[in-house]
Amino acid sequence: MVYVVLIAGLLIGAPIAIAIISALLVFMATGEAPYSLRIVASEMFRSMNSFPLLAIPLFVLAGELMNESGITGRIIAFANVLVGRMRAGLALVNIWASVIFAGLSGSAVADTSAIGRVFIPEMEKHGYDRSFAAALTAASSVIGPIIPPSIPVIIYALIVSGVSVPALFMAGVIPGLMLALFLSAYVMLTVKVKDPAPGVTSDTQSAGQALLGGILPLLMPVFVVGSILIGVVTPTEAASFAVAYALFLGAFVYRKITLTSLPRIFTDAMRDSAVILVIIAAVGAANWLLTYNRVPNMLTDWVLGNVESKTMFLIAVILLFLFVGLFLEGIAAMLVLVPILHPIAVSMGVDPVHFGILVIFNLMIGLITPPLGLCMFVAEGIAQVGMARLTRSILPFFLVEVVVLLILTFVPETVIWLPRVLGY
Repeated sequence: MVYVVLIAGLLIGAPIAIAIISALLVFMATGEAPYSLRIVASEMFRSMNSFPLLAIPLFVLAGELMNESGITGRIIAFANVLVGRMRAGLALVNIWASVIFAGLSGSAVADTSAIGRVFIPEMEKHGYDRSFAAALTAASSVIGPIIPPSIPVIIYALIVSGVSVPALFMAGVIPGLMLALFLSAYVMLTVKVKDPAPGVTSDTQSAGQALLGGILPLLMPVFVVGSILIGVVTPTEAASFAVAYALFLGAFVYRKITLTSLPRIFTDAMRDSAVILVIIAAVGAANWLLTYNRVPNMLTDWVLGNVESKTMFLIAVILLFLFVGLFLEGIAAMLVLVPILHPIAVSMGVDPVHFGILVIFNLMIGLITPPLGLCMFVAEGIAQVGMARLTRSILPFFLVEVVVLLILTFVPETVIWLPRVLGY
C-alpha cells in the first residue's frame, strides 16, 4: 500500500515531497503502532535541524541577487571576448558563459533560465535552429552544479559523514571543465553556422571593457571557494559572504538593486529554497523508515554477495542513477540512494570523493532527460519548440555527457587528482 501511494502520487504529478510524506503517513497509520504518526514530523524536523543546511538558502539568495544585478550580461560579454571569434562562436559563448555562471549560482536551473533568455533568441537570429539553441543551453547548464560552489555538493557532504566540502568542491573542477571542452568540441565539429558573437568587435577598447566588466563577478567564486579551501570559513559562512558580496555589487557598484526590489528577490529565494528543504525533510523521514526496516543492510549484503568487482558495481550505479534521473529530481534521488550506496562503494574500494562526484554528475544529467528533466522544461518554456522536438535535439548532447561520465568513472584521477594535490 505504501508503494502504491508513492507511485500514484508521482504519476498524478504531486511534488516528490508530498508523495513521500503521504506514503509515510499511510505506513504509520496502518502499522502496528498508529501513535507513531508523530515520528514523521519528528524525523522531518531532525533532518532540517542542521547548521550547514543554512548554506542552501544563502547560495540561492546570492544567485538571485547576482541575476538582479545584471551579472548575466557581463558574463556573456566576458565569454564573448574569450571564445566568440572561434568557429560556432555563439554556441561556444553559450557553453563558456555557463562555466562562468556556475561559479556564481551553483544551480543548473538558474543557469538555464538566465542564459537561455538571452541566447536562445540570439542564436536563432544568427542562423541556429531554435531547438538546437534550447538543447545546448540546457545541456551546458549541467555544468552549474559541478563546478564550485555547488548546492548538490553541500547536500552530499551532509548526507555522507567524513567527506569534506572543500575536497568535493575541488573534485568538481576538472569534470566541469571536461564537460565544457567536450561540448565545445562537439559543436565545433558539427555546427555549420558561421556566426560572429554578438557585441564583440575588433575594437580593443570594447574587448577591454568586457574583460574589466567580468572581473568583479568572477571574484565572488574566488573569494567563496578560496576562503573555504584555506579553512578561514565554513561553507555556511562562505555562503553568507556570497550574499553580502552580491548585494554590494548590485546595490552600490552596478546600482541595479533597490530597496523596493529586495522583497521580491528575498521572496523568490525563499520559494526556491523551500522546495529543496521540504524535499530534504521528507526524504530524511523516508530514510529513517528504510533504516528501521534494515533495507540498507539487506541491499548491502546482497550487492556484496552478488557483484563480483568494483567495475560491475560502478556500471550498475551509472545505469541506476541514469534511470532514476528520468523520474526523480536529483537532490531527492541523492537523499534516498546515497545513504544506501555510499557504504557499499567504500567497502568495494571506491574513493568517497570520486563516488560523490560520479553521483552528482550522473544525477545532473537527469536534468536534461525526459520526462521530468527540469532544465528541459525551463529551456522549452523559453524556446516554445515542443518537448518532442527538443528531446530529439538534446539527444546528442546527452550522449556527449554520458561519454564524459564514463571517462570520469573509469579514470578516477580526473576527479581525485586536484583535491589530492591540494592535500585533501
